[in-house]
Amino acid sequence: MGRTSSITRAAVLTATLTLTAASLVGTPANAEGTATTEYTVVANDNVSAADATAAISRAGGKVTGSNEAVGMYTVVAPQAGFVEKASAQSGLVGATHKTAIGKAPKKEQAGDVEREAQQAAKEARKHGGGGKPATAGMDPLDDKLWGLTTVRSDKARKVNAGDKRVTVGILDTGVDASNPDIAPNFNWALSKNFAKDMPDIDGPCEVASCLDPVGTDDGGHGTHVAGTIGAAANGLGVSGVAPNVSLVELKGGQDSGYFFLEPTVNALVHAANNGIDVVNMSFYVDPWLFNCVANPADSPAAQAEQRTTIKAMFRALTYAHNKGVTLVSALGNNHDDKGKPRPDISSPDYPADVAYERPVDNSTCWDLPTEGPFVISVTALGPSLNKSDYSDYGVERATVSAPGGYFRDGLGTDTYRTVGNEILSTYPKKVLQEEGSVDEAGNVLPEFADSVFKQCNAVGQCGYYTYLQGTSMASPHAAGVAALIVSAHGQREGRNGFGLEPWKVEYILTTTAAEHACPTPRLVSYVDVGRDPEFDAYCEGSKQFNGFYGHGIVDAYAAVTAHMWWERH
Repeated sequence: MGRTSSITRAAVLTATLTLTAASLVGTPANAEGTATTEYTVVANDNVSAADATAAISRAGGKVTGSNEAVGMYTVVAPQAGFVEKASAQSGLVGATHKTAIGKAPKKEQAGDVEREAQQAAKEARKHGGGGKPATAGMDPLDDKLWGLTTVRSDKARKVNAGDKRVTVGILDTGVDASNPDIAPNFNWALSKNFAKDMPDIDGPCEVASCLDPVGTDDGGHGTHVAGTIGAAANGLGVSGVAPNVSLVELKGGQDSGYFFLEPTVNALVHAANNGIDVVNMSFYVDPWLFNCVANPADSPAAQAEQRTTIKAMFRALTYAHNKGVTLVSALGNNHDDKGKPRPDISSPDYPADVAYERPVDNSTCWDLPTEGPFVISVTALGPSLNKSDYSDYGVERATVSAPGGYFRDGLGTDTYRTVGNEILSTYPKKVLQEEGSVDEAGNVLPEFADSVFKQCNAVGQCGYYTYLQGTSMASPHAAGVAALIVSAHGQREGRNGFGLEPWKVEYILTTTAAEHACPTPRLVSYVDVGRDPEFDAYCEGSKQFNGFYGHGIVDAYAAVTAHMWWERH
Protein backbone atom coordinates (compact mmCIF):
# COMPACT_ATOMS: atom_id res chain seq x y z
CA MET A 1 0.00 0.00 0.00
CA GLY A 2 1.06 3.61 0.31
CA ARG A 3 3.35 3.12 3.27
CA THR A 4 6.77 1.58 2.99
CA SER A 5 5.14 -1.32 4.83
CA SER A 6 1.39 -1.26 5.44
CA ILE A 7 -0.16 -2.57 8.66
CA THR A 8 -2.15 -4.86 6.45
CA ARG A 9 -3.31 -5.18 2.96
CA ALA A 10 -6.12 -3.38 4.63
CA ALA A 11 -5.79 0.38 4.70
CA VAL A 12 -8.52 2.79 5.62
CA LEU A 13 -9.22 4.58 2.36
CA THR A 14 -11.09 7.70 3.28
CA ALA A 15 -10.40 9.20 -0.11
CA THR A 16 -9.18 12.41 1.40
CA LEU A 17 -7.29 13.55 -1.66
CA THR A 18 -9.08 16.53 -3.17
CA LEU A 19 -6.19 18.36 -4.72
CA THR A 20 -7.46 17.45 -8.18
CA ALA A 21 -10.86 16.11 -7.26
CA ALA A 22 -12.60 16.78 -10.55
CA SER A 23 -9.92 15.08 -12.65
CA LEU A 24 -9.64 12.13 -10.27
CA VAL A 25 -13.30 11.21 -10.59
CA GLY A 26 -13.38 12.00 -14.26
CA THR A 27 -15.82 14.92 -14.24
CA PRO A 28 -16.10 16.47 -17.71
CA ALA A 29 -15.50 20.21 -17.71
CA ASN A 30 -18.96 20.92 -19.03
CA ALA A 31 -20.55 18.72 -16.37
CA GLU A 32 -18.95 20.35 -13.35
CA GLY A 33 -21.48 20.80 -10.57
CA THR A 34 -23.96 18.35 -12.10
CA ALA A 35 -22.35 14.92 -11.73
CA THR A 36 -22.73 13.59 -8.19
CA THR A 37 -20.91 11.23 -5.87
CA GLU A 38 -21.18 10.00 -2.26
CA TYR A 39 -19.59 11.70 0.73
CA THR A 40 -19.32 11.05 4.43
CA VAL A 41 -20.19 14.22 6.38
CA VAL A 42 -19.56 14.80 10.08
CA ALA A 43 -21.48 17.40 12.10
CA ASN A 44 -19.96 19.62 14.75
CA ASP A 45 -20.43 18.83 18.42
CA ASN A 46 -23.91 19.43 19.83
CA VAL A 47 -25.47 20.00 16.40
CA SER A 48 -28.89 18.36 16.02
CA ALA A 49 -29.72 16.04 13.16
CA ALA A 50 -32.15 18.61 11.79
CA ASP A 51 -29.56 21.38 11.84
CA ALA A 52 -26.90 19.12 10.32
CA THR A 53 -29.26 18.11 7.52
CA ALA A 54 -30.07 21.75 6.84
CA ALA A 55 -26.37 22.65 6.72
CA ILE A 56 -25.72 19.78 4.31
CA SER A 57 -28.55 21.00 2.13
CA ARG A 58 -27.16 24.53 2.09
CA ALA A 59 -23.82 23.12 0.94
CA GLY A 60 -25.59 21.40 -1.95
CA GLY A 61 -25.90 17.87 -0.57
CA LYS A 62 -28.73 15.45 0.09
CA VAL A 63 -28.69 13.12 3.11
CA THR A 64 -29.27 9.45 2.20
CA GLY A 65 -28.29 7.82 5.48
CA SER A 66 -27.08 8.66 8.98
CA ASN A 67 -25.41 7.38 12.12
CA GLU A 68 -26.65 9.87 14.69
CA ALA A 69 -24.73 8.24 17.54
CA VAL A 70 -21.60 9.90 16.18
CA GLY A 71 -23.13 12.67 14.05
CA MET A 72 -22.16 11.09 10.72
CA TYR A 73 -24.17 11.33 7.50
CA THR A 74 -24.09 9.67 4.10
CA VAL A 75 -24.59 12.37 1.49
CA VAL A 76 -24.98 12.60 -2.27
CA ALA A 77 -23.60 15.87 -3.65
CA PRO A 78 -21.84 17.34 -6.69
CA GLN A 79 -18.41 15.91 -7.42
CA ALA A 80 -16.88 19.37 -7.53
CA GLY A 81 -16.86 21.92 -4.74
CA PHE A 82 -18.90 20.15 -2.06
CA VAL A 83 -15.99 19.51 0.33
CA GLU A 84 -15.15 23.20 0.40
CA LYS A 85 -18.80 24.24 0.83
CA ALA A 86 -19.40 21.73 3.60
CA SER A 87 -16.34 22.85 5.56
CA ALA A 88 -17.62 26.44 5.35
CA GLN A 89 -20.87 25.53 7.13
CA SER A 90 -20.75 26.37 10.82
CA GLY A 91 -22.70 23.26 11.79
CA LEU A 92 -20.37 20.82 10.02
CA VAL A 93 -16.84 19.59 10.68
CA GLY A 94 -16.57 18.79 6.99
CA ALA A 95 -16.95 16.10 4.35
CA THR A 96 -14.78 13.36 2.91
CA HIS A 97 -15.23 11.57 -0.39
CA LYS A 98 -16.75 8.13 -0.05
CA THR A 99 -16.04 7.13 -3.63
CA ALA A 100 -12.66 5.57 -4.38
CA ILE A 101 -10.26 7.90 -6.13
CA GLY A 102 -8.03 5.21 -7.54
CA LYS A 103 -7.99 1.54 -8.42
CA ALA A 104 -5.90 -0.57 -6.10
CA PRO A 105 -4.48 -4.03 -6.76
CA LYS A 106 -6.07 -6.88 -4.83
CA LYS A 107 -2.74 -8.55 -4.15
CA GLU A 108 0.14 -7.12 -2.20
CA GLN A 109 3.01 -5.56 -3.99
CA ALA A 110 6.36 -7.34 -3.90
CA GLY A 111 8.18 -6.64 -0.66
CA ASP A 112 5.03 -6.06 1.39
CA VAL A 113 5.79 -6.58 5.08
CA GLU A 114 3.13 -9.17 5.79
CA ARG A 115 4.08 -11.55 2.98
CA GLU A 116 7.86 -11.17 3.16
CA ALA A 117 8.49 -14.90 3.48
CA GLN A 118 6.24 -15.72 0.54
CA GLN A 119 7.92 -13.09 -1.60
CA ALA A 120 11.33 -14.44 -0.66
CA ALA A 121 10.22 -17.97 -1.55
CA LYS A 122 9.01 -16.80 -4.95
CA GLU A 123 12.35 -15.16 -5.63
CA ALA A 124 14.16 -18.31 -4.52
CA ARG A 125 12.11 -20.47 -6.88
CA LYS A 126 12.66 -17.97 -9.68
CA HIS A 127 16.40 -18.23 -9.25
CA GLY A 128 16.52 -21.97 -8.52
CA GLY A 129 16.98 -21.83 -4.73
CA GLY A 130 15.33 -22.97 -1.54
CA GLY A 131 -19.33 -23.97 35.70
CA LYS A 132 -15.75 -23.97 36.18
CA PRO A 133 -13.93 -22.05 33.59
CA ALA A 134 -13.65 -23.97 30.35
CA THR A 135 -10.19 -25.38 29.74
CA ALA A 136 -8.58 -26.71 26.57
CA GLY A 137 -5.67 -28.63 25.17
CA MET A 138 -3.48 -28.00 22.15
CA ASP A 139 -4.03 -28.69 18.43
CA PRO A 140 -1.86 -30.49 15.83
CA LEU A 141 -0.29 -27.40 14.27
CA ASP A 142 0.20 -25.58 17.55
CA ASP A 143 3.82 -26.70 17.68
CA LYS A 144 4.41 -24.12 14.93
CA LEU A 145 2.78 -21.34 16.95
CA TRP A 146 5.72 -19.89 18.86
CA GLY A 147 3.51 -16.88 19.55
CA LEU A 148 1.05 -19.00 21.49
CA THR A 149 3.70 -20.15 23.94
CA THR A 150 5.35 -16.73 24.08
CA VAL A 151 2.14 -15.25 25.52
CA ARG A 152 1.68 -18.42 27.62
CA SER A 153 -1.73 -19.28 26.21
CA ASP A 154 -0.73 -22.94 26.49
CA LYS A 155 -0.62 -22.55 30.29
CA ALA A 156 -3.52 -20.12 30.57
CA ARG A 157 -5.98 -22.47 28.86
CA LYS A 158 -5.45 -25.06 31.59
CA VAL A 159 -6.96 -22.50 33.94
CA ASN A 160 -9.32 -20.59 31.64
CA ALA A 161 -9.66 -21.04 27.86
CA GLY A 162 -12.26 -18.32 27.51
CA ASP A 163 -15.97 -17.84 28.10
CA LYS A 164 -18.48 -18.11 25.27
CA ARG A 165 -20.29 -15.07 26.65
CA VAL A 166 -17.23 -12.99 25.81
CA THR A 167 -17.37 -11.56 22.30
CA VAL A 168 -14.43 -10.33 20.23
CA GLY A 169 -15.12 -8.19 17.19
CA ILE A 170 -12.86 -8.68 14.19
CA LEU A 171 -13.01 -5.31 12.43
CA ASP A 172 -11.36 -6.44 9.24
CA THR A 173 -11.94 -7.86 5.73
CA GLY A 174 -14.39 -10.51 6.93
CA VAL A 175 -14.11 -13.92 8.58
CA ASP A 176 -14.31 -17.29 6.83
CA ALA A 177 -16.74 -19.11 9.11
CA SER A 178 -16.53 -22.28 7.01
CA ASN A 179 -13.11 -23.03 8.46
CA PRO A 180 -13.71 -25.79 11.04
CA ASP A 181 -11.38 -23.98 13.45
CA ILE A 182 -13.51 -20.82 13.23
CA ALA A 183 -17.00 -22.34 12.95
CA PRO A 184 -17.41 -23.50 16.59
CA ASN A 185 -16.78 -20.02 17.94
CA PHE A 186 -18.40 -17.89 15.25
CA ASN A 187 -21.27 -15.70 16.43
CA TRP A 188 -23.72 -15.42 13.54
CA ALA A 189 -26.24 -13.31 15.42
CA LEU A 190 -23.91 -10.35 16.07
CA SER A 191 -21.79 -10.55 12.90
CA LYS A 192 -22.48 -8.02 10.18
CA ASN A 193 -21.03 -6.75 6.91
CA PHE A 194 -20.80 -2.95 6.71
CA ALA A 195 -18.73 -2.73 3.52
CA LYS A 196 -20.50 -3.27 0.20
CA ASP A 197 -18.22 -4.45 -2.61
CA MET A 198 -17.03 -1.70 -4.93
CA PRO A 199 -16.26 -3.14 -8.39
CA ASP A 200 -13.72 -0.44 -9.22
CA ILE A 201 -11.44 -1.59 -6.41
CA ASP A 202 -12.77 -5.05 -5.44
CA GLY A 203 -13.51 -6.51 -8.85
CA PRO A 204 -16.89 -7.93 -9.90
CA CYS A 205 -19.43 -8.46 -7.12
CA GLU A 206 -19.88 -12.09 -6.08
CA VAL A 207 -23.56 -11.54 -5.26
CA ALA A 208 -26.24 -9.35 -6.84
CA SER A 209 -26.43 -6.98 -3.88
CA CYS A 210 -22.64 -6.56 -3.77
CA LEU A 211 -22.91 -7.14 -0.01
CA ASP A 212 -20.97 -10.32 0.70
CA PRO A 213 -22.70 -12.78 3.02
CA VAL A 214 -21.63 -12.84 6.64
CA GLY A 215 -19.11 -15.60 7.30
CA THR A 216 -17.04 -14.99 4.17
CA ASP A 217 -13.69 -13.33 3.62
CA ASP A 218 -12.43 -12.60 0.13
CA GLY A 219 -9.35 -10.82 1.46
CA GLY A 220 -8.00 -13.34 3.98
CA HIS A 221 -6.58 -10.89 6.48
CA GLY A 222 -9.58 -10.95 8.82
CA THR A 223 -9.66 -14.75 8.94
CA HIS A 224 -5.97 -14.85 9.89
CA VAL A 225 -6.59 -12.34 12.69
CA ALA A 226 -9.65 -14.25 13.92
CA GLY A 227 -7.75 -17.53 14.15
CA THR A 228 -5.00 -16.02 16.26
CA ILE A 229 -7.57 -14.63 18.66
CA GLY A 230 -9.95 -17.53 18.99
CA ALA A 231 -9.50 -20.58 16.75
CA ALA A 232 -11.12 -23.50 18.56
CA ALA A 233 -9.03 -26.07 20.42
CA ASN A 234 -10.77 -29.00 18.73
CA GLY A 235 -8.03 -31.41 17.72
CA LEU A 236 -7.69 -29.83 14.27
CA GLY A 237 -5.29 -27.28 12.80
CA VAL A 238 -4.40 -24.48 15.20
CA SER A 239 -5.90 -23.00 18.33
CA GLY A 240 -6.15 -19.34 19.28
CA VAL A 241 -4.96 -17.43 22.30
CA ALA A 242 -8.52 -17.59 23.69
CA PRO A 243 -9.90 -20.77 22.10
CA ASN A 244 -13.33 -20.70 23.74
CA VAL A 245 -14.50 -17.11 23.23
CA SER A 246 -17.01 -15.97 20.59
CA LEU A 247 -15.81 -14.36 17.37
CA VAL A 248 -17.86 -11.61 15.75
CA GLU A 249 -17.28 -10.53 12.17
CA LEU A 250 -17.34 -6.77 11.77
CA LYS A 251 -16.62 -6.44 8.06
CA GLY A 252 -15.49 -2.87 7.67
CA GLY A 253 -12.93 -3.56 4.96
CA GLN A 254 -13.32 -4.08 1.25
CA ASP A 255 -12.36 -7.37 -0.41
CA SER A 256 -9.35 -5.54 -1.81
CA GLY A 257 -8.23 -4.71 1.70
CA TYR A 258 -9.17 -1.04 1.96
CA PHE A 259 -11.23 0.39 4.77
CA PHE A 260 -13.50 3.37 4.12
CA LEU A 261 -14.30 5.74 6.94
CA GLU A 262 -18.06 5.19 7.04
CA PRO A 263 -18.13 1.37 7.29
CA THR A 264 -15.40 1.52 9.93
CA VAL A 265 -17.32 3.97 12.08
CA ASN A 266 -20.56 2.04 11.61
CA ALA A 267 -18.82 -1.17 12.70
CA LEU A 268 -17.52 0.47 15.88
CA VAL A 269 -20.97 1.83 16.72
CA HIS A 270 -22.51 -1.60 16.08
CA ALA A 271 -19.96 -3.16 18.45
CA ALA A 272 -20.79 -0.56 21.08
CA ASN A 273 -24.55 -0.96 20.76
CA ASN A 274 -24.42 -4.75 20.88
CA GLY A 275 -22.24 -5.28 23.92
CA ILE A 276 -19.15 -6.61 22.16
CA ASP A 277 -16.36 -6.88 24.71
CA VAL A 278 -13.19 -6.47 22.65
CA VAL A 279 -12.58 -5.14 19.13
CA ASN A 280 -9.36 -5.82 17.24
CA MET A 281 -8.33 -3.21 14.65
CA SER A 282 -5.47 -4.04 12.32
CA PHE A 283 -5.66 -1.21 9.81
CA TYR A 284 -4.74 2.43 9.32
CA VAL A 285 -6.21 5.48 7.66
CA ASP A 286 -5.28 5.92 4.01
CA PRO A 287 -4.42 7.66 1.67
CA TRP A 288 -2.69 9.86 4.25
CA LEU A 289 -0.04 8.22 6.38
CA PHE A 290 -1.02 10.75 9.03
CA ASN A 291 -4.32 12.63 9.22
CA CYS A 292 -3.50 16.20 10.18
CA VAL A 293 -5.68 19.05 11.39
CA ALA A 294 -4.11 21.74 9.23
CA ASN A 295 -0.90 20.61 7.58
CA PRO A 296 0.42 23.65 5.66
CA ALA A 297 1.63 21.34 2.90
CA ASP A 298 -1.97 20.27 2.17
CA SER A 299 -4.67 22.11 0.27
CA PRO A 300 -7.60 23.57 2.26
CA ALA A 301 -9.88 20.84 0.91
CA ALA A 302 -7.44 18.10 1.89
CA GLN A 303 -7.13 19.62 5.35
CA ALA A 304 -10.93 19.68 5.71
CA GLU A 305 -11.25 16.02 4.75
CA GLN A 306 -8.57 14.97 7.22
CA ARG A 307 -10.29 16.92 10.01
CA THR A 308 -13.50 15.09 9.15
CA THR A 309 -11.75 11.73 9.43
CA ILE A 310 -10.14 12.65 12.74
CA LYS A 311 -13.42 13.84 14.27
CA ALA A 312 -15.40 10.81 13.10
CA MET A 313 -12.83 8.28 14.32
CA PHE A 314 -12.33 10.03 17.67
CA ARG A 315 -16.08 10.07 18.24
CA ALA A 316 -16.55 6.42 17.25
CA LEU A 317 -13.67 5.20 19.42
CA THR A 318 -14.87 7.22 22.40
CA TYR A 319 -18.45 6.03 21.92
CA ALA A 320 -17.33 2.40 21.82
CA HIS A 321 -15.13 2.80 24.89
CA ASN A 322 -17.91 4.45 26.87
CA LYS A 323 -20.20 1.55 25.94
CA GLY A 324 -17.74 -0.98 27.37
CA VAL A 325 -15.66 -2.01 24.35
CA THR A 326 -11.95 -2.66 24.88
CA LEU A 327 -10.16 -1.37 21.78
CA VAL A 328 -6.95 -3.05 20.60
CA SER A 329 -4.96 -1.92 17.56
CA ALA A 330 -1.81 -2.70 15.62
CA LEU A 331 0.69 0.11 16.16
CA GLY A 332 1.97 0.09 12.58
CA ASN A 333 4.57 -1.32 10.20
CA ASN A 334 6.36 1.86 9.22
CA HIS A 335 9.40 1.35 11.54
CA ASP A 336 8.63 4.78 12.96
CA ASP A 337 8.96 6.24 16.44
CA LYS A 338 5.36 7.39 16.90
CA GLY A 339 6.38 10.29 19.09
CA LYS A 340 8.98 11.50 16.58
CA PRO A 341 7.49 10.76 13.17
CA ARG A 342 9.60 11.16 10.05
CA PRO A 343 8.43 13.48 7.26
CA ASP A 344 5.70 11.86 5.24
CA ILE A 345 6.86 11.30 1.66
CA SER A 346 4.27 8.69 0.69
CA SER A 347 1.00 10.61 0.98
CA PRO A 348 -1.40 10.74 -0.63
CA ASP A 349 -0.71 7.26 -1.95
CA TYR A 350 -3.69 7.06 -4.32
CA PRO A 351 -3.86 7.60 -7.20
CA ALA A 352 -0.29 6.89 -8.24
CA ASP A 353 2.42 9.51 -8.53
CA VAL A 354 0.72 12.34 -6.61
CA ALA A 355 2.54 11.97 -3.28
CA TYR A 356 4.55 14.88 -1.99
CA GLU A 357 6.71 15.50 1.06
CA ARG A 358 4.83 16.90 4.03
CA PRO A 359 6.08 17.60 7.55
CA VAL A 360 4.33 15.80 10.39
CA ASP A 361 3.50 17.86 13.47
CA ASN A 362 3.18 15.23 16.17
CA SER A 363 0.74 17.36 18.19
CA THR A 364 -1.77 17.83 15.33
CA CYS A 365 -1.39 14.68 13.22
CA TRP A 366 -2.68 11.18 14.02
CA ASP A 367 -2.23 7.69 12.64
CA LEU A 368 -5.71 6.27 13.16
CA PRO A 369 -7.08 4.25 14.83
CA THR A 370 -3.94 3.36 16.77
CA GLU A 371 -3.34 6.93 17.95
CA GLY A 372 -7.00 7.51 18.74
CA PRO A 373 -8.49 7.77 22.25
CA PHE A 374 -8.74 4.72 24.52
CA VAL A 375 -6.84 2.46 22.11
CA ILE A 376 -4.39 -0.19 23.32
CA SER A 377 -1.54 -0.08 20.79
CA VAL A 378 0.59 -3.16 20.18
CA THR A 379 4.16 -3.44 18.90
CA ALA A 380 5.48 -6.59 17.23
CA LEU A 381 8.30 -8.93 18.21
CA GLY A 382 9.90 -12.06 16.77
CA PRO A 383 10.73 -15.49 18.21
CA SER A 384 13.91 -14.09 19.79
CA LEU A 385 11.74 -11.45 21.52
CA ASN A 386 13.58 -8.75 19.61
CA LYS A 387 11.44 -5.95 18.18
CA SER A 388 10.48 -6.79 14.61
CA ASP A 389 12.36 -4.67 12.11
CA TYR A 390 9.19 -3.21 10.56
CA SER A 391 7.34 -2.47 13.81
CA ASP A 392 6.51 1.06 14.87
CA TYR A 393 7.52 1.87 18.45
CA GLY A 394 7.94 4.73 20.91
CA VAL A 395 7.14 5.61 24.51
CA GLU A 396 4.35 7.91 23.39
CA ARG A 397 2.14 5.19 21.89
CA ALA A 398 3.39 1.67 22.66
CA THR A 399 1.10 0.06 25.25
CA VAL A 400 2.23 -3.58 25.12
CA SER A 401 4.11 -5.91 22.80
CA ALA A 402 3.14 -9.27 21.32
CA PRO A 403 4.29 -11.81 18.71
CA GLY A 404 3.85 -10.39 15.23
CA GLY A 405 6.51 -12.32 13.36
CA TYR A 406 9.97 -11.32 12.18
CA PHE A 407 11.08 -13.11 9.02
CA ARG A 408 14.66 -11.86 9.41
CA ASP A 409 14.99 -12.97 13.03
CA GLY A 410 17.69 -15.42 14.02
CA LEU A 411 20.64 -13.92 12.15
CA GLY A 412 23.50 -16.42 12.22
CA THR A 413 21.21 -19.41 12.84
CA ASP A 414 19.38 -21.83 10.57
CA THR A 415 16.08 -20.07 11.35
CA TYR A 416 17.18 -16.80 9.73
CA ARG A 417 14.83 -15.75 6.94
CA THR A 418 12.51 -18.73 7.40
CA VAL A 419 8.74 -18.67 7.29
CA GLY A 420 8.51 -20.24 10.75
CA ASN A 421 9.52 -16.88 12.18
CA GLU A 422 6.14 -15.53 11.08
CA ILE A 423 2.66 -16.21 12.50
CA LEU A 424 0.63 -19.21 11.33
CA SER A 425 -3.16 -18.92 11.40
CA THR A 426 -6.39 -19.72 9.60
CA TYR A 427 -6.88 -18.56 6.01
CA PRO A 428 -9.60 -18.93 3.36
CA LYS A 429 -9.13 -21.64 0.73
CA LYS A 430 -10.49 -19.32 -1.94
CA VAL A 431 -7.82 -16.71 -1.34
CA LEU A 432 -5.04 -19.32 -1.28
CA GLN A 433 -6.31 -20.61 -4.61
CA GLU A 434 -6.26 -17.10 -6.03
CA GLU A 435 -2.73 -16.65 -4.72
CA GLY A 436 -1.65 -19.87 -6.41
CA SER A 437 -0.67 -22.05 -3.44
CA VAL A 438 -3.76 -24.31 -3.51
CA ASP A 439 -5.10 -25.98 -6.65
CA GLU A 440 -8.70 -26.20 -7.86
CA ALA A 441 -9.15 -29.54 -6.10
CA GLY A 442 -8.17 -27.94 -2.78
CA ASN A 443 -4.72 -29.50 -2.53
CA VAL A 444 -1.68 -27.58 -1.35
CA LEU A 445 0.91 -27.40 -4.13
CA PRO A 446 4.20 -29.15 -3.23
CA GLU A 447 6.30 -25.99 -3.45
CA PHE A 448 4.16 -24.41 -0.71
CA ALA A 449 4.21 -27.40 1.64
CA ASP A 450 6.29 -25.51 4.23
CA SER A 451 4.09 -22.42 4.33
CA VAL A 452 0.50 -23.57 3.65
CA PHE A 453 -1.29 -26.36 5.50
CA LYS A 454 -4.56 -28.23 5.08
CA GLN A 455 -6.26 -30.26 7.79
CA CYS A 456 -9.61 -32.06 7.61
CA ASN A 457 -11.89 -33.44 10.30
CA ALA A 458 -13.71 -36.78 10.37
CA VAL A 459 -16.65 -35.49 8.32
CA GLY A 460 -14.47 -34.06 5.57
CA GLN A 461 -14.52 -30.37 6.56
CA CYS A 462 -11.12 -28.88 5.81
CA GLY A 463 -9.32 -25.89 7.20
CA TYR A 464 -6.44 -24.02 5.59
CA TYR A 465 -3.59 -22.19 7.30
CA THR A 466 -0.72 -19.92 6.26
CA TYR A 467 1.87 -17.51 7.62
CA LEU A 468 1.79 -13.71 7.79
CA GLN A 469 3.75 -11.16 9.80
CA GLY A 470 3.06 -7.63 10.95
CA THR A 471 1.73 -5.65 13.86
CA SER A 472 -1.59 -6.88 12.44
CA MET A 473 -0.58 -10.28 13.82
CA ALA A 474 0.67 -8.87 17.13
CA SER A 475 -2.57 -7.04 17.88
CA PRO A 476 -4.77 -10.20 17.87
CA HIS A 477 -2.43 -11.87 20.37
CA ALA A 478 -3.12 -8.95 22.71
CA ALA A 479 -6.83 -8.95 21.86
CA GLY A 480 -6.94 -12.66 22.69
CA VAL A 481 -5.40 -12.01 26.09
CA ALA A 482 -7.88 -9.17 26.62
CA ALA A 483 -10.71 -11.63 25.91
CA LEU A 484 -9.27 -14.07 28.45
CA ILE A 485 -9.13 -11.23 30.99
CA VAL A 486 -12.85 -10.54 30.50
CA SER A 487 -13.51 -14.29 30.74
CA ALA A 488 -11.56 -14.72 33.97
CA HIS A 489 -12.40 -11.44 35.68
CA GLY A 490 -15.77 -10.55 34.16
CA GLN A 491 -18.47 -9.22 36.40
CA ARG A 492 -22.20 -8.73 36.23
CA GLU A 493 -22.05 -5.59 34.19
CA GLY A 494 -22.46 -4.42 30.64
CA ARG A 495 -25.22 -4.81 28.11
CA ASN A 496 -25.15 -8.61 28.19
CA GLY A 497 -25.05 -8.94 31.96
CA PHE A 498 -21.43 -10.08 31.91
CA GLY A 499 -18.36 -8.08 31.05
CA LEU A 500 -15.52 -5.94 32.31
CA GLU A 501 -14.96 -2.21 32.02
CA PRO A 502 -12.27 -1.36 29.46
CA TRP A 503 -10.08 0.41 32.02
CA LYS A 504 -10.00 -2.75 34.11
CA VAL A 505 -9.11 -4.87 31.08
CA GLU A 506 -6.26 -2.53 30.19
CA TYR A 507 -5.10 -2.38 33.80
CA ILE A 508 -4.83 -6.17 34.02
CA LEU A 509 -3.30 -6.45 30.55
CA THR A 510 -0.55 -3.94 31.34
CA THR A 511 0.17 -4.90 34.95
CA THR A 512 0.49 -8.61 34.16
CA ALA A 513 2.55 -8.15 30.99
CA ALA A 514 6.07 -9.57 31.23
CA GLU A 515 8.43 -6.64 31.61
CA HIS A 516 11.19 -6.59 29.02
CA ALA A 517 14.13 -4.21 29.13
CA CYS A 518 15.53 -2.29 26.20
CA PRO A 519 18.36 -4.04 24.36
CA THR A 520 21.99 -3.14 24.92
CA PRO A 521 23.01 -0.99 23.16
CA ARG A 522 19.71 0.86 23.01
CA LEU A 523 20.23 1.87 19.38
CA VAL A 524 19.37 -1.17 17.29
CA SER A 525 20.63 -1.40 13.72
CA TYR A 526 18.91 -3.67 11.21
CA VAL A 527 21.55 -3.18 8.51
CA ASP A 528 22.98 -6.68 9.07
CA VAL A 529 19.60 -8.19 8.15
CA GLY A 530 19.43 -6.16 4.95
CA ARG A 531 17.52 -3.09 6.04
CA ASP A 532 18.42 0.53 5.32
CA PRO A 533 19.77 2.68 8.17
CA GLU A 534 16.33 4.32 8.22
CA PHE A 535 15.16 1.22 10.14
CA ASP A 536 17.57 1.92 13.02
CA ALA A 537 15.54 2.26 16.21
CA TYR A 538 16.41 3.74 19.59
CA CYS A 539 14.69 2.24 22.63
CA GLU A 540 13.82 4.80 25.27
CA GLY A 541 12.54 4.03 28.75
CA SER A 542 13.01 1.60 31.62
CA LYS A 543 12.42 -2.11 32.01
CA GLN A 544 9.01 -1.29 33.46
CA PHE A 545 8.00 0.76 30.42
CA ASN A 546 9.83 1.48 27.19
CA GLY A 547 9.28 2.28 23.54
CA PHE A 548 9.88 -1.23 22.18
CA TYR A 549 7.71 -3.25 24.57
CA GLY A 550 5.48 -0.73 26.32
CA HIS A 551 4.50 -2.20 29.66
CA GLY A 552 5.78 -5.59 28.51
CA ILE A 553 4.91 -8.70 26.50
CA VAL A 554 1.30 -9.75 27.03
CA ASP A 555 1.02 -12.77 29.33
CA ALA A 556 -2.19 -14.80 29.19
CA TYR A 557 -1.38 -17.04 32.14
CA ALA A 558 -0.46 -14.15 34.44
CA ALA A 559 -3.59 -12.33 33.34
CA VAL A 560 -6.08 -15.12 34.08
CA THR A 561 -4.47 -16.03 37.41
CA ALA A 562 -4.09 -12.47 38.70
CA HIS A 563 -6.07 -11.35 41.74
CA MET A 564 -7.30 -7.79 41.39
CA TRP A 565 -7.93 -5.45 44.29
CA TRP A 566 -11.54 -4.87 43.25
CA GLU A 567 -12.42 -8.57 43.22
CA ARG A 568 -13.99 -10.37 46.15
CA HIS A 569 -11.92 -13.22 47.55
